[in-house]
Amino acid sequence: MSKMILTTEGDKHILVTRRFAASPEAVYRAHTEPQLVQKWLLGPEGWTMPVCVTDAQPGGKIRYEWTDGKGRGFHVTGEYLELEPYSRIVHVERMHLPDPTPDNHVETRFDPDGTGTLMTMRMTLPDSQTRAAMLATGMEHGMEASYARLEKII
Repeated sequence: MSKMILTTEGDKHILVTRRFAASPEAVYRAHTEPQLVQKWLLGPEGWTMPVCVTDAQPGGKIRYEWTDGKGRGFHVTGEYLELEPYSRIVHVERMHLPDPTPDNHVETRFDPDGTGTLMTMRMTLPDSQTRAAMLATGMEHGMEASYARLEKII
């Protein structure tokens, strides 16, 4: 429906926005239900998520493991801090490449927007160097591919 927009704020923030032609409830569920997350949060073509743990409650654990089927892979761990069903998720995550990156604090909002949803994700990283390293991974391309997949399943 729309393109993802990725911008930076200050020294430590990444802001991602995208509109979906689906209700806030549907977009929220796609971010919290493991069987849905595994279908869309895959990054570039060819990657899969064989492990998806998402215990969507305050203090609940997150663990995503990806592989490209050619021996390369990585994983993310984290915890949910706050959840307001169908409107907001706050969690912390760290990538393991294989060593864990510093914590990334993420707030994702799901706001009604006409007949769809405006999703706004704000990532807060510890410093500008960590943010620059994260952006250098090519995350933007992987996120765009994932959100295009999400649009198709909701």
